[in-house]
Amino acid sequence: MKGSSGKPRAGAVRKAAHSKQVGTGGHGRKALEGKGPTPKAEDRSWHVAGKRKAAQERYEAAGGKGRAGQKGRSQRPGAPRGASGASQRSRSGDESEIVTGRNAVVEALRTKVPATTLYLAQRVEMDDRVRESLKMATNRGIPVLEVTRPELDRLAGDGGVHQGLALKVPAYEYAHPIELLDEVLAGDETPLFVALDGITDPRNLGAIIRSTAAFGGQGVIVPQRRSVGVTAAAWKTSAGAAARIPVAMAPNLTQTLKALKERGVFVLGLDGDGDVSLPGLEFADRPVVIVVGSEGKGLSRLVTETCDAIVSIPISAATESLNAGIAVSVALYEVSRLRAAESA
Repeated sequence: MKGSSGKPRAGAVRKAAHSKQVGTGGHGRKALEGKGPTPKAEDRSWHVAGKRKAAQERYEAAGGKGRAGQKGRSQRPGAPRGASGASQRSRSGDESEIVTGRNAVVEALRTKVPATTLYLAQRVEMDDRVRESLKMATNRGIPVLEVTRPELDRLAGDGGVHQGLALKVPAYEYAHPIELLDEVLAGDETPLFVALDGITDPRNLGAIIRSTAAFGGQGVIVPQRRSVGVTAAAWKTSAGAAARIPVAMAPNLTQTLKALKERGVFVLGLDGDGDVSLPGLEFADRPVVIVVGSEGKGLSRLVTETCDAIVSIPISAATESLNAGIAVSVALYEVSRLRAAESA
């Protein structure tokens, strides 16, 4: 359409004539053809049976724990930093931790934690634990300071129950996950680790460390980010087990689990909707790392995809889920029971 000036009106567009659609010539015919028979479950990499088959092949390729241990010792000692872990790094830098409570303090001293100061409240009621703590600190040359209860309250922090006794210890030194594996293999043991995915409660970590020690595990792995570390609260809950069971730090948990899998370690994730039931677990005789997620969110997607099998613990329908620490304890007990039955 032309305007009053005889020029085409601005914005006017001439529509093109419809062209005749050209056929595909049968090129889309392949989409209608069948794709053949459905692959077997063990041939599907995403299926639990496929993951089990792949894990078995990795384990056989590693030649069992003996050859895997020889491989580890030949490839290391210098463990590289990066995907598989952080070598002897402290989460809290140079900051010290305060272990509070009589049981926690005496257990820490019994296991010869490198403590720097023992704090004693003025006019504290003496019992066997206080006397033993004082004796051990004196024999080891650890300074003993008598302080007021308000000062001890301040050291213990909010909610800290010190019972008149506290111990200052250096910041925790985390192990390297792969170095930890090498040490276990060098001792001719079958690895049994626990890895935490998103656990932020230090009491859960302390309970898991304690259960790991009770059922023959050799270490706990925590991610560097969005996870709890070995704090005073974890020390206390572990009842001294934190001094005997090493905790390793992984900058990236998924990559660390993959590195462990390459070394022949079977990765079991705990989840209520798991494909495998815990009783009679068939993988207990192999090197195993049990992965547990938070009670609210469970395992993350990437960690779930990395697991060789997702294991569920049968519980009553009246209970929605188990606490992470309790779930790990049940799983560790079952693995230790099956291993004991195998060796009998």
